[in-house]
Amino acid sequence: MALLSKDKSAKGKSAAKAVSATDLPREKIPSRPRPGIADYVAGEARDFRSDLYPYLPSELIGGSIPHIPGMEEEAVWNAASQASGTERVHYTFTVDEGRCWYLACPSSSLASNPDSWCPLAAALPKNSEYWDRETVYLYEQEGMASALRWDPETGRMQVFLGAARTLLPRIQSMDANFVTVNPEVADIVPWRNRQMKTEKLGRATAMILLYTGLFINTGAILFLIIQFVVTNTLQRALDKVQAETDQVSSDLMIQAYNALQSDTIRHMVRIQELLDALSKIDGTLVKYKVEKGRASWEALVPPSFSNCTDALAGCQVKPGLEKDGRVRISGTH
Repeated sequence: MALLSKDKSAKGKSAAKAVSATDLPREKIPSRPRPGIADYVAGEARDFRSDLYPYLPSELIGGSIPHIPGMEEEAVWNAASQASGTERVHYTFTVDEGRCWYLACPSSSLASNPDSWCPLAAALPKNSEYWDRETVYLYEQEGMASALRWDPETGRMQVFLGAARTLLPRIQSMDANFVTVNPEVADIVPWRNRQMKTEKLGRATAMILLYTGLFINTGAILFLIIQFVVTNTLQRALDKVQAETDQVSSDLMIQAYNALQSDTIRHMVRIQELLDALSKIDGTLVKYKVEKGRASWEALVPPSFSNCTDALAGCQVKPGLEKDGRVRISGTH
């Protein structure tokens, strides 16, 4: 059995090997939680606590569940709620090798330590203090001790919690390497709480709606002010508008008068003249067309017709006979 401290830079190296000052690893600066987008949108970035202090809850539990992409938060919260017997739980988790590894505790156990974090969470897979599953991770605080290990036979994660004087001898009797988690150098892993996150998102949404409403109302007020100023400062050229209106009205009246001046009566008289003339020679008017003020007509007459006089003056005889044996003549007016 060996008891190790968390120093990955010295792992696998001989302690007797001499190193220079430039070869020594730089002191690790632990990462701290930072406010997220929801904190900034909700206006709570100033109240965000990044200087969390280590605290070991008295009702700490842990385990693992299958990883379902996109459902990590829901699955971990559900497992922690069932294990704790209450929906009000604080939890933290990591995802590794297709499973979610989590630690949790009832929210009531943090009543006197709201701005705290559990150093044992830094030993979860993929976190800063994790080495491998053959190592047992220890943390002791104020007479209480906790241990995090993986069962070599089943691979299940086990969490031990109890008085240091009874728990440590029991854990150290196991055939394994041990790492004591140092909260001074470990990356801080904050607790998560589903209800608090939901309420924060609700406040952020309310702030977005508020800012959007203010922006729209401000834009509308500015638009009305600009329209009022423009309306009262522009010079109105009413004389020019009146002259243009009168000109357009006159043009419309002229167009309406011209439209009423129809040649219908004149053409009706002309058609009647053609009908009278054709009836005398047993002819038939088959076409009378008016296009652009000019009239054209066609008629069928007997083959013996040869005199284009009177109403038929100026007619032209087209060569050939029609199907009924008559001749087609045409004229214009």
